[in-house]
Amino acid sequence: MDERKFLDFLSKIEKLKCYTRHNFTTAGRAESVAEHSWRLSAMAYLLSGELDGVDTDKVIKMCLVHDFGEAITGDIPSFQKSKKDIAHEDDVVLKLIETLPTGKKDEIAGLFDEMAERKTIEAKVWRTLDMMEAVISHNEADISTWIPLEYELQQTYCIEESKCHPVLEKLRAQVLADTLEKIKNEGKI
Repeated sequence: MDERKFLDFLSKIEKLKCYTRHNFTTAGRAESVAEHSWRLSAMAYLLSGELDGVDTDKVIKMCLVHDFGEAITGDIPSFQKSKKDIAHEDDVVLKLIETLPTGKKDEIAGLFDEMAERKTIEAKVWRTLDMMEAVISHNEADISTWIPLEYELQQTYCIEESKCHPVLEKLRAQVLADTLEKIKNEGKI
């Protein structure tokens, strides 16, 4: 391992702690990209053993690296992200990981290819959890932080994707119930 390259890489992805997302924490501040990735990884870990037929170790790796490109580009909310934005973020990731040792670089590039194709159950589970974590975060945040579009998105976002595994489908149903309760109670708290 080249210690200097390793530390330089860590400095680059440190920006994930600085860039914020469209979501807000329960404390009312903007959530960082790193906070999203951390909780997404925790979700995958906590579901290990529950997701029959899924290599959750691979899903956890996907959760950890999926936003590496945003260390350079910053976050663009999914409802605003274009194909051009996605392509740019993909290019940035390939350049970013170029300094890593070949084995690690190849592993991460392979994970990104798998996530982009979304053909494996692991890639489908990662994507569902990624989307669902955002919905859960919105449910936890004060409803005053929602933009009008989110009243619908909270009820529809990742419903179809969650059908990739029965455990995730049941979890998404509970998250939807939480959304509907939050909307019902809007202004009553």
